Amino acid sequence: MHIGIAGNIGSGKTTLTRMLSEHYGWTPKYEAVTYNPYIEDYYKDIRRWSFNLEVYFLTQRFKDILEISKAEGTVIQDRTILEGVYIFTANNRDMGNISERDFSTYMELFHAMMSVVRLPDLLIYLKCSVPHLVSQIQKRGRDYEKSISLEYLSGLNERYEEWIAGYPGKVLSIDADTLDFESRPEDFSGITDKIDAELFGLFSRQ
Repeated sequence: MHIGIAGNIGSGKTTLTRMLSEHYGWTPKYEAVTYNPYIEDYYKDIRRWSFNLEVYFLTQRFKDILEISKAEGTVIQDRTILEGVYIFTANNRDMGNISERDFSTYMELFHAMMSVVRLPDLLIYLKCSVPHLVSQIQKRGRDYEKSISLEYLSGLNERYEEWIAGYPGKVLSIDADTLDFESRPEDFSGITDKIDAELFGLFSRQ
């Protein structure tokens, strides 16, 4: 089974991926942010490096989803290939950071990739307001994230809401603004209770 964790920058995807993998004994698949050779250049000059960054992410996520499709047991993934395309790359295109020509080439590559893989069995969406995202980003203190603008985060949030509203697969939306699932056991239990209910529904239809 493939479970994806979706959410904006700073929403807590990585933390929740780790905690759920430990709780359920699932295999975690983390997003390759630390090792991306374009990430620091991207935040210094978004327009120059957007296409390079997005193609790199697309390549890595496609490798990940191929591995997940062959894995035994359940794999929980920190951000899916779908978000990279419909949220981040589309947002960069609309902001003028990626040309229409480059975006068209990128989408042809993406559709070719999706012809051989399938959607996650369950997508867990961490919904957060921009103030909450800013607070979390400041708390973790990554240097390359200091230049992220409120406009950029707001644009991503709007895209997430539109994408989730039309998502064709199974989604569990969690309002994360009032939660501290890393420090408050009751908040984490509330999330696992919802996941258990969704998984029971999945299993009952097989």
